[in-house]
Amino acid sequence: MSLALGEALFFVRIDWAAAEHAVCVMNEAGKVVSEFTVRHSADGIAQLVRRLAKFGDPELVPVAIERPNGRLVDLLLEAGHAVVPVSPNAIKTWREGEVLSGAKSDAGGAAVIAEYLRLRQHRLQVVTPYSSQTKAVRTVVRTREDVVGMRVTAINQLSALLEAHWPGAKSAVRRPGVPD
Repeated sequence: MSLALGEALFFVRIDWAAAEHAVCVMNEAGKVVSEFTVRHSADGIAQLVRRLAKFGDPELVPVAIERPNGRLVDLLLEAGHAVVPVSPNAIKTWREGEVLSGAKSDAGGAAVIAEYLRLRQHRLQVVTPYSSQTKAVRTVVRTREDVVGMRVTAINQLSALLEAHWPGAKSAVRRPGVPD
């Protein structure tokens, strides 16, 4: 479904990053009304949702982001925002035409993409929220990935400790299927 938000009063762009997200809120006239960053954490995302709520009905505050899924997208959808995934290549091309210096910064990138959303909303697709069953499966998969990561970390730490304090111990207690 395409974005049909002729009534939208604000357009938000989140420049996604692993640790901290740059956010730009632009009004319907194209004026930047707020720029801020939030940490990529449960508290940071909750803060983001609260700050965006100050701009009115979430249905009228669409959010553009370069990711079509993930916990951040899920929480924005749950809060009632229309989430629009944007292609990094499309944004790069748009930026080249809009930013004469060619400079890229997180805050500047957020503003460019908010403008992209504002002007091209009629051509963009909104993310369809996942069903509760799909969310449950995604949670299980994420949890498994976390547990596997913790297991690998524990094995690596134990291997390093054994090697430091008892060289050759790994070969004495080698288990099938466990990497060296």
